[in-house]
Amino acid sequence: MAAIAGTCSSAKPQLLVVKGCFSPMGGAERDLIRNIPFLTEKFTVKVATLDPVDELKQICKKMDIDLIFPKKSWNVSKSPLSILLDYDSSSKAWKGIERLVSVIKQSEFVHIVSGDGSMSILDLIPQSIPVHLHLLEPHRGLHEDILHMKVNGKPKRNLRLTRALLSRARKGDVKRMKVFNSRKKSSISGNSNYTVSRIKEIYNIDAGLLWPSIDLEDFSVEENDNDFIPIKGPYVVNIGRASWVKGTWETISLLKKTNLSLVHIGGGSNEDIRLLKEHAKSCEVNAWFAPRLTQNELAIVVKNARASVSLAHGEPFGLTPIEAFVVGTPAIYVDEGGFKDTVIDKVNGRLIARNLIESWHEALKDSEETKNRIRWSNEGKERIRSLDLSCEKHAGRIHNIYEDLR
Repeated sequence: MAAIAGTCSSAKPQLLVVKGCFSPMGGAERDLIRNIPFLTEKFTVKVATLDPVDELKQICKKMDIDLIFPKKSWNVSKSPLSILLDYDSSSKAWKGIERLVSVIKQSEFVHIVSGDGSMSILDLIPQSIPVHLHLLEPHRGLHEDILHMKVNGKPKRNLRLTRALLSRARKGDVKRMKVFNSRKKSSISGNSNYTVSRIKEIYNIDAGLLWPSIDLEDFSVEENDNDFIPIKGPYVVNIGRASWVKGTWETISLLKKTNLSLVHIGGGSNEDIRLLKEHAKSCEVNAWFAPRLTQNELAIVVKNARASVSLAHGEPFGLTPIEAFVVGTPAIYVDEGGFKDTVIDKVNGRLIARNLIESWHEALKDSEETKNRIRWSNEGKERIRSLDLSCEKHAGRIHNIYEDLR
C-alpha cells in the first residue's frame, strides 16, 4: 500500500464510507481497503461497518481514520430459511451502533459499497445528504440460480421451489433499488460494463461506471521465497471462495490430463473443500487449498504460477486478471462477465468459451512460452494504464460523483 503524506484538512468534504461486511476479504473488500488512504486526499474520511477485519483496523489506525463498528460483529445468517426468506437483521445492527447517527448527520457525502448489510444503513441517512452506491453486482441470490448450486453444480434444493419462495424478496429488492434511485441526491455505479448491463436488465436503472483499482505496490514481490508452497512442479492459480459460481469444480476438471497442479486461494466451507479434494483426486490433479495468505505470499503464488485461471460464472469485474498482469503471469479466463473488460483475447491473455476444453489446454501450453508471458504481461499493464485503474483516479472519480450530487 502506497503511503499517503499529509493529514486530513477540515476544509475537505466529510465522507462516510460504508460497507456492511469485510470478513469475506474477497476482491471487493481488498479493493475498498486499498482505496481508503487515497480517498483522504479528497475527503475527510470516516468508515462504518458491521464487521471489521484486522486489515481495515490497521489502515484506519495508520491513517488516523475514525472507524465506526458495533461491539459485536454482525454477519448475514447462513441458515437455509433465512436465505430463502431473505431475512435481514442488519438494519437493527446499524441502529445499535453508538454515535453512528451523529456521524451520519455530520457527513456531507456517503459512499456505500454493496454487499451483505450495506444497503440497510439508508434507513438512517437523511434525504438531504448525497449518497453514492457502488453496486458491485445485483443481488445474485435473488435474481439468478447460480448461488443456489452446490460446489459441484448440483442444486442445493428444488430450483423452481426456490424461485417461488424468493419471489417476494426479489420484488422487494427491485423496489428498494428503484426507491433509492429516485432520491434527489443519489447515484448508482456498476464496477464493469457487464454489471452496468445487469443493473439495467434487472432494475431498469441506467447506472454509471466506477472501475475498481489496483495499487501496483501491492503486487511488488518483496521476497520471492516460495518454500511455503507445498506444490512442486508447474501449477495454475485459481482465486475466489470455493464455490460453483467461482468455477472451482470446473477448474479442477479442466486440469485433468494436463500434468498441472492447482493452487486455490480463497478458502471455502469444510464440506466444499472436502468434495473438491475428492474431485481433484478422481481427476488425478494435485491440489493445494491454501490457508489465508499475506499480501506478499499471494503475490508470490500468482507470480510463480503457469497461469491465473478462472471459469467463474458472470464475474462482475474480477481483479485477478489485472493482478496477474502486474506480476507477469498469463491470464486465462472464461469469455464471460467483467473479464471481457480487462482481458483482450490473444493480446494480453486468453478469453475462452467455457466448453472449449481443447482450446483451454492449448492456451495453458502457450502460457509456458516466455515470449507469450512477456508480451501478455506488457499488454496487460498497458490495459491497466488505458483504463486508468490507479487508486488516485478511483478517488478522483468518487470526488467527481460528489460534486455532481451536492
